[in-house]
Amino acid sequence: MKGIDVITKALLACTDRQYTVPGFPVTELGARTRAEMVINEKTALEYALGDSLEGRRVAVIIKNVGVNACADPLLQATTQGLIGGVLIVAGDDPEAHGSQTAQDSRYYGELAELPVIEPDASTCYAGVEAALAASEQFSRVAMLRLTSGILDAEVEYLPVPRYPGKGRLSDRSWTMNGRVTAAEELYRTMFDWSNASALNQWKGEPAGVGAAPGNTRIVTVHPLPERARHAKDVHESGRTFVRDHRGLQPPVPRQPPQVMEDRGYYRTFCKACPFKPMMNILKERRMKMICDAGCSILAMTPPYELGVASYGLGAGIAVAARSTKVALIGDYALLHSGLNALIDVYEKRLPLLCIVMNNNCTAMTGKQRSYDPVPYLMWADPVLCRADDEETLKNELVVTDTPRTLVVEGNCPEGSSHETVEY
Repeated sequence: MKGIDVITKALLACTDRQYTVPGFPVTELGARTRAEMVINEKTALEYALGDSLEGRRVAVIIKNVGVNACADPLLQATTQGLIGGVLIVAGDDPEAHGSQTAQDSRYYGELAELPVIEPDASTCYAGVEAALAASEQFSRVAMLRLTSGILDAEVEYLPVPRYPGKGRLSDRSWTMNGRVTAAEELYRTMFDWSNASALNQWKGEPAGVGAAPGNTRIVTVHPLPERARHAKDVHESGRTFVRDHRGLQPPVPRQPPQVMEDRGYYRTFCKACPFKPMMNILKERRMKMICDAGCSILAMTPPYELGVASYGLGAGIAVAARSTKVALIGDYALLHSGLNALIDVYEKRLPLLCIVMNNNCTAMTGKQRSYDPVPYLMWADPVLCRADDEETLKNELVVTDTPRTLVVEGNCPEGSSHETVEY
C-alpha cells in the first residue's frame, strides 16, 4: 500500500475529527479523510483545541507554510494544555515542487517543545497513534511530519489499537510563570519517551529518517533519542535537523510551579470597569467560556473564574465554537486575528455567542487606540448595547443554536488600572 493509503486509514481510525486547508503535498490526504475545510490554518487548529477540550481527538492536515499561520495557538497550547489529542499533520515540500518555500516544519518541535514523529515505511500507522498518545501524555499539540517521499512510497500496513488517553489543562491556581514551569517539566519527561520509543530501530549505519534510506530508523525526531547522537551518517529529507539536534539535552528541573497564593495576589478588572455588570450576569448564570488575550483573560481569575482556557490573541472564537459555545474577546483581538474565525463560524452556522468588549483601546498594553470593530461586523448583524444596559445584557447573554455576536460598548475610566487583590 502507498503511504497515503495507510496514513488515511490511521487518521480515520485514531481521530474523531479532521480539519484541513489544502496544499501540496497533503491536499489528497485531506480529501481522503473527508476533512472539514477551514478558512485558514490558525482557525483549524483553534477548532481542534476546542474539540480537545470536549475530549475528542483531532487531526489538522496542512502544508508547511500553513504551520506558520498556527504558530500563536500552537505555542500557547504547550503552556495552557489540552484534553484530547491534537495532531498537526504537516506536509513538508523539501524540494519546493509545489510550494513557495522549502521550510522544515520539524523546527516547530524545538520552538514549541512538541513531540514530532516522522514515520518510515514500517511506522506510518503506528506513528499516527503514537503522536496522538504523546499529545495526550504531554498535554500539547503533536506533529506528524510527512513528505511526498513517504506519501508516495510503498509502505507496510501494520495497524495498531487505539488507546486514547487524557491530557490536562494548566491548573487554575498557577501563575503564568507556574504554567510555563509545569509545561517545561512535561517537556523534560518527553526525552525519556523518545529514548524508549519502539518506533525507532537501531541497525547500524547509515541512519535514515522518514522516506530517506538507512539501516537505523529514527522516527521520533523531536526530541531525538539519545542513541541518535552516535549516528555518523544521517539521511533525511529537507534540512539537517536530525544531524544538528543530536545531543540536545532536556531542560534543567525547576522549583514547583508558582501558584497565585504563593505569589500573594491575583489581578482582576479595574475597580470602575464598565464591563462589570456584564461579568456579574455571566457569573450568576455560570456561563463557561473561552477567554481571549487582553482583559477578557481576567474572566479566568477570581472573582469570576468562568474561563475554561485561553489560547492566545484572536483564538477564543474558534475554540469556543467547538467547546463552550461562549467566547469573550476584546475589540482589538477580534480585528487582530479573530475575524477570520468568526466568518468561518457564521458560514457553517455553528452555535456560538461571541461577546465583544468594545472599549476602543488595548487596555492590557497601555490603552493605545484601537479601531472600532462595528463597521467590520455589520455582515454578522451584531447586537449593540452599552455596558450599563443591564436589561439588554440579560436578554442577549444567552446561547442559541445559531451564531450571534454581541458588542458591549464601554469606556475605560481615565487613569484606571487592573485591580490587584491580595490573598
